[in-house]
Amino acid sequence: MQENEHVIKQLRSLVDDGKCRTDADSLQLFGRDWTKVVDPAPLAIVFPSSREQVQAIVHFANEHSIALVPSGGRTGLSGGAVAAKGEVVVAFDYMNTISDFNPVDRTLRCQAGVITEQLQGFAEEQGLMYPVDFASSGSSQIGGNISTNAGGIKVIRYGLTRDWVAGLTVVTGEGEILELNNGLTKNATGYDLRHLFIGAEGTLGFVTDATIRLTRPPKQLSVLVLGVPDFESIMNVLGAFQQKIDLTAFEFFSEKALKHVVDNGDVKRPFDGVAPLYALLEYEVQTEENEEEVMALFEHSVEQGWVTDGVMSQSEAQAKALWRLREDISETISVFTPYKNDIAVCVSKVPEFLNEVDAVVGEHYPDFEIIWFGHIGDGNVHLNILKPDDLPRDDFFNQCAKVSQWVFEIVKKYGGSVSAEHGVGLIKKDYLNYTRSSTEIAYMRAMKKVFDPNGIMNPGKIFD
Repeated sequence: MQENEHVIKQLRSLVDDGKCRTDADSLQLFGRDWTKVVDPAPLAIVFPSSREQVQAIVHFANEHSIALVPSGGRTGLSGGAVAAKGEVVVAFDYMNTISDFNPVDRTLRCQAGVITEQLQGFAEEQGLMYPVDFASSGSSQIGGNISTNAGGIKVIRYGLTRDWVAGLTVVTGEGEILELNNGLTKNATGYDLRHLFIGAEGTLGFVTDATIRLTRPPKQLSVLVLGVPDFESIMNVLGAFQQKIDLTAFEFFSEKALKHVVDNGDVKRPFDGVAPLYALLEYEVQTEENEEEVMALFEHSVEQGWVTDGVMSQSEAQAKALWRLREDISETISVFTPYKNDIAVCVSKVPEFLNEVDAVVGEHYPDFEIIWFGHIGDGNVHLNILKPDDLPRDDFFNQCAKVSQWVFEIVKKYGGSVSAEHGVGLIKKDYLNYTRSSTEIAYMRAMKKVFDPNGIMNPGKIFD
């Protein structure tokens, strides 16, 4: 106990007054993410206000063999930001400045604690757009987005976070400050270490600042929600529309998912009919010909039996309301303690893959409610299993772990990923070998040893 008190006293000296917390509420709040599988138990929470303070914290941690866990918006779903073994949590909430906007390069600098929505709003004020977007944009932070290479709802058009990071400042596990790529578009000077830190979940070092690229906003967005009979039809619709128009999003969700959203009371059904599955398409409308083309594609899809009903937004307000059918799913099912799987395969393999997974889960656990939704346009789907009210949490998670193993065996069969956009963290590390070969994992371990020789940076995440 005295040793812990000494450590905490030293930590207080490394950050601004009042920026080291040890009260129970802070330990619970900042020691976890959205996962509920592992209970948080950090030693302390520190809030640096500069990269130099982050560097001082890392040096101190190396000297005293203290493990560090990064904390951003804590919206992760793989336990990557959970501190369960007395670690010190490094929270970036006070590193939230946007600076150095450059209209020629269409870039800006932002600190790791900038909230995604804050960055999007700043870009909009400049007549530009930061296109990486997801349901948690109001609370997720840029540092966390970078550390998990976040994707979201616009990947089909705009790609992942990785595609918008022009430069990084990081503090490595040894406490070295690295300036990576300096915002350059072209830079053929050896290894691009920037991309090692993107998606590394804070296991190599901590992102403190980033140079972010922006783009022009779409002129006018319209949303189309379609009722669809099966997975094969969804992919037929995707193929037909992609041949003619540039989609900014192509999402799907099941009737079970929609029912939870509607039952919550804030959102209405898109149309009177009920379908097993729904597709949500978003696209940019530049001319009247675009609208006519969309209507022709819709009619063709109905004629082919791929679509049973549909609705097209007639205003920006209606477009936002239709988006809520998809974006409100995670929040409305959260009360059921869902067990989440975030998986991906090549787009062409999606129908066969989903049918196989659905059959396996339905056969072994017919009493579990299965909720499907996701970014099917880029091959990423979310499998959510809801906990029955009368089943204890631990028993439920143990049974779902068996489900995961069966699902991941199918993922491996199709050459897919056990974690498309949520990272590996604590929850997925036992399944890493289903996506990565033993040789790849050995190289990953070796890279961690180079940047974090003492193993203090987010230990136990990705692999032990």
